[in-house]
Amino acid sequence: MRFFSTIFVAFRALRRNKMRSILTALGIIIGVGAVIAMVSIGDGAESQVEAQIASLGQNIILIFAGSATTGGARSGYGGAGTLTLEDAAAIKAEVRGIAGVSPEVRGQAQVLANGLNWATRILGESEDYLGMRQWPLSAGANFTDQDIRGDAKVCIIGQTIVNNLFPDGDPVGKTLRLRNLPFKILGVLAPKGFSLQGTDQDDFILIPYTSAMKRFSRQSFLGTINVQAEAPDTMPGTEQEIGNLLRDRHHLTQGRDDDFTVRDQQEIAEAATATTRTMTFLLGAIAGVSLLVGGIGIMNIMLVSVTERTREIGIRMAVGAHGSDIRMQFLIEAVVLSLMGGTLGILLGIGASQFLSHLNHWPVLISTVAIVTAFVFSGAVGVCFGYYPASKAAQLDPIEALRYE
Repeated sequence: MRFFSTIFVAFRALRRNKMRSILTALGIIIGVGAVIAMVSIGDGAESQVEAQIASLGQNIILIFAGSATTGGARSGYGGAGTLTLEDAAAIKAEVRGIAGVSPEVRGQAQVLANGLNWATRILGESEDYLGMRQWPLSAGANFTDQDIRGDAKVCIIGQTIVNNLFPDGDPVGKTLRLRNLPFKILGVLAPKGFSLQGTDQDDFILIPYTSAMKRFSRQSFLGTINVQAEAPDTMPGTEQEIGNLLRDRHHLTQGRDDDFTVRDQQEIAEAATATTRTMTFLLGAIAGVSLLVGGIGIMNIMLVSVTERTREIGIRMAVGAHGSDIRMQFLIEAVVLSLMGGTLGILLGIGASQFLSHLNHWPVLISTVAIVTAFVFSGAVGVCFGYYPASKAAQLDPIEALRYE
């Protein structure tokens, strides 16, 4: 019963100074709200990056050509002609657990159709590409292996190309001109919108890689080979087999560096989300400083309260209250202030993150872990910063407290 009566006294003291209690809890409210909002925005950005990586397809392994050095000038990955069509064919034929292979050739071109023109990206791929990327067609059909073998002048276009060159009708079956060569449109890709980097994912034309090499790049080597493994758990072994096969094909003896680079989705995702994760941590840490400030505010007000209520403490001790009862009373007041501030702060943080998302179209992800952590941390702030004032109140001498004016 003594414990519950102590709780009752603590709540009565807080009600007696409502405005001061609210202002004291305000630091915790702002701190918890800021942490929830910042972490939600950071987690939302990270989840969007991961979704963009996932849009590359499932179990994708990317093989990049090595770098080149010419006259002291060094180029990045893909600068050297170290990957060939024969390498792609060997990977498909000899490496176990392969679901698809797509040699990749990239370029730029001015496209003409219907008296309109548009500068866009040209992407040469195999017939496996759409399945690997899990990219459906909104109209038409994919090109075939026969189109690949015949260097066919056929293409699949993104929605941005449709909007700019064929605003009045269905483009399937029509012809557009790439570098003055007529290409028949077989299909239209379902729209994907902009990436996080601001790149329009629908602004490109897909053609057979053989046509791209013969009619655009006029090169016999590849910059990239896309490979899809059959299952996630087979990817490490598949990467190892690909590396061993290419080293053998490129006659790389022991001690020589690879003239290619193999990367999987997990590595790409980790690199892409590392910066976002760091920013989320920094934002959360900065916002967390306001929680400490709020805790200091609680300690300050509780010390003032102890001074103001010294005579009350003396009376309670004189009628039988122990020092532990006084300590518990003031500690409960501090914890109640913190938890009240934490609860309101959670509501503020959720509301603020949703408002910012609606206002700026930022992705947000409300994390249950962040909410629980913020609530527990607010309670811990109350305990840590309320303990000293509570102990000071419990150590007062009853006689001196009764004489206090």
